Amino acid sequence: MYLHCMKAKELAPKTETLEQENERLKKEILKRDSVIEKRDLTIEKLGSTIEKLSNELIALRRRMFGRSSERFVPEDPAQLSLAFDGQESIPEEAAIEIETEKIEITYTRNKETNKKPVRTAIPDSIRREDLVVEPENIPEGAVKIGEEVTEKLLYTPGEVYVLRTIRPKYALPKGGGVIIADLPTQVLPRSNAGASLLAHLLVSKYIDHLPFYRQLEIFKRQKIILAASTVNGWFFESVDLLKPLYDCIKKDVLSCDYLQIDESTIPVMDQDKPGATRKGYHWIVRSPVQNQLFFHYQKGSRAQRVVVELLHSFQGAVQSDGYGAYNIYENKKGVLLLGCLAHSRRKFEFALNDDPQRAKYALGVIRDLYAIERDAKEQNLPPEKIKELRQGKSYPIIKTFEKWLLANHPAVLPKSLIGKAIAYTYNIYPRLARYVLDGRYNIDNNGAENGVRALAVGRLCCAQHNLPYVGMTLMLAS
Repeated sequence: MYLHCMKAKELAPKTETLEQENERLKKEILKRDSVIEKRDLTIEKLGSTIEKLSNELIALRRRMFGRSSERFVPEDPAQLSLAFDGQESIPEEAAIEIETEKIEITYTRNKETNKKPVRTAIPDSIRREDLVVEPENIPEGAVKIGEEVTEKLLYTPGEVYVLRTIRPKYALPKGGGVIIADLPTQVLPRSNAGASLLAHLLVSKYIDHLPFYRQLEIFKRQKIILAASTVNGWFFESVDLLKPLYDCIKKDVLSCDYLQIDESTIPVMDQDKPGATRKGYHWIVRSPVQNQLFFHYQKGSRAQRVVVELLHSFQGAVQSDGYGAYNIYENKKGVLLLGCLAHSRRKFEFALNDDPQRAKYALGVIRDLYAIERDAKEQNLPPEKIKELRQGKSYPIIKTFEKWLLANHPAVLPKSLIGKAIAYTYNIYPRLARYVLDGRYNIDNNGAENGVRALAVGRLCCAQHNLPYVGMTLMLAS
């Protein structure tokens, strides 16, 4: 009994030590699991960042070095590949003589197909000056039987001249005073700029994209010195005079029942911080049926209230991209919201390297829809026939594509490129499909985007004035 008790006392500390060791190991395992979990989260976050940066790099490289066309052309297996897979021969084979079969190639030239290019005739409306060159030492009795005429286009720089308005003054008899004719109406009172010069400045600025400082340098070469502040003053006063015409164009466009709207970024000079610029937006509203447009600027704002003010009484179809400011018109009675399939195509094109199978399928569907539109345009079909063509050919494709989107939307990662492309198309798909309801509607919003391109050369205006947009509207609309 004594020995049994002594043995139990010896074993007790060891049991306690095992329990402590077990607790210590559990803590180490929990600590290790926590470290592994944090490491996995870090790796996952790092992988997401790498994927995001890789996608941005792909998009940047495509924008800088890739093709600008977004039209999807599938790869042709018969197309020659430019990939370098190795040399067809090695230098050691150069010393070996290889017998080759000589083939003699003959062909016949069809002279009718090699027609000389026809030079475009110079319009008869252009003023002509004649230079007669007579042969030397014409013998006596020679008779003129005809002449050879050679025309060359010449150029004289634009002429700036001064119009002097002279008004004689007459003294009336018997102290009746002095009479003088009234001065003709002036475009800008108290200014020495005529209407033709002001028109030239505006056309050069908005159509030829020549900023005022370049125009001033051109005038300097003609010994005409104009101050920049003076020309800027002429500009604002001239555009202010054209404001009523701008209002008429704006009213005509908004009176249509089908509009395209887009907005684009613009660096805006900040008067609170001289020399600095801030990010602003200008809006373009276009009537595809009338082929008219106007530009709108509201202190550089892109807020929803801007489009609400523009379309507060509009009834008809509005076509835009997927910008959320237009979502309110889904619930407005009398307004039909249309989408832009070109924006959807652009997102699937960016996802080609992310998920080639899904992206190619979507691009192939969009390509087929655009092919139907090209056929209608080439046949010059009226809107009624276009509507019939779309409902017979386009609408079945659209329904099949909708089922594909429904099946693949939950099957892709939301933050991946293909996930973003499918989500964008899925969320606005009813808008994308509504163009089949009317033959006048376009499949995309490219008409409005093309109107913005005309402004890309000079994207700078004063933050406190919207007058430049009056000038841009009138110049581009003309």
